[in-house]
Amino acid sequence: MKKICVLGLGYIGLPTACILSGKAFQVVGVDTDQRLVEELNQGNMDSPEPGLANLANAAIKSGNLVPKLTPEEADVFMVCVPTPLTEDNKADLTYVKNAAKSLLPYLRKDNLVILESTVPVGTTKGILKSILEESGLKIRSELYLAHCPERVLPGNILQELVENDRIIGGINPESADSAREIYQTFAEGEIYLTDASTAEMVKLVENSFRGVNIAFANELSKICDKLNLNVWKVIELANNHPRVNVLKAGPGVGGHCVAVDPFFIIEKASNETKLIKTACSVNDSMPSHVVEKVERAVKEADVKSPIIACLGLAYKSGTDDLRGSPALGIVRRLKEKGYRVRVCDPYLKDFSEFPLFSLEETVQGADCLVLLVDHREFKEINVQDLLNKMRGSRIIDTRGIWLSIE
Repeated sequence: MKKICVLGLGYIGLPTACILSGKAFQVVGVDTDQRLVEELNQGNMDSPEPGLANLANAAIKSGNLVPKLTPEEADVFMVCVPTPLTEDNKADLTYVKNAAKSLLPYLRKDNLVILESTVPVGTTKGILKSILEESGLKIRSELYLAHCPERVLPGNILQELVENDRIIGGINPESADSAREIYQTFAEGEIYLTDASTAEMVKLVENSFRGVNIAFANELSKICDKLNLNVWKVIELANNHPRVNVLKAGPGVGGHCVAVDPFFIIEKASNETKLIKTACSVNDSMPSHVVEKVERAVKEADVKSPIIACLGLAYKSGTDDLRGSPALGIVRRLKEKGYRVRVCDPYLKDFSEFPLFSLEETVQGADCLVLLVDHREFKEINVQDLLNKMRGSRIIDTRGIWLSIE
């Protein structure tokens, strides 16, 4: 039985560790968050990700997955740590560097290190390789190294980890082959082998493409607002063309993919990324656009001390993920402007910044209702019931789930 050490038990690392533990691997899951490790070991894991809590608790109870605070010797090491943006929109590789350095005392000949974290092109064969060489092992012949970017969607992670195709980029062909042996134990999709830098770029291209497409939809949203048209209906009808697939407009982009990855390309090719830069600018402008729509609605209502009801805080539906959430940014701006803002998000249990309310409490007596996240619970709402509870009648649907009211 091979032993795998997974560094980082977040949105990608924990589900991956759980799946591996069910495929005849002994898995050690490592995270620096002591509270998380203790909760996992006590069987108190809770997560809005469908099926993850039960899978994690079962894997730990079986003994096939052991959560720890520090790494230990293994056959394979998988790095699944965050790569956030710095204040100047550069890749912050601190977590990757620290994870790599933490492995040095435990690396042995013929080990395989796999980087799953999304990184700028050249990171694997540059920074990561340089740190791992401090072990004294020769990369390519004594220590194998590969990059295999994750390709999953929060809210459907466990299914997509298994079903989606995978790209594996090795520092050399032998490294790619070694990594394939691991992924083919659970991945049902196709596995494509390439070099590490190409794999890094593929991941960035995938999310940058989506970002540019979303920016087009968001720009259409602004245009349709000006022309008094329903952007959702326009996009729906345009997409009937066999070669048109416009993505959905929204209040902006968040998370750690579409909102971040384009900047990793810009960082490496600033002069050649005019379109990507423009797309990022359009997407980043959407929260301000939504706030302006709310201000106009409130002004038209002409009431004292208006109440704004906001539905959703997460960056996407079906999760409690607040990373880069445009919805959270919009709520903060409305509060800064002095509005009385009530917020409801059925997926958030603990939120310390401001109080959350039930749906009924949120809309009761509100002058303006702003739909920010298309949670399933909101899609099932009878809009007329909401209007009956409100003082005003203005509804701003930034996700297009209530087409008939726009």
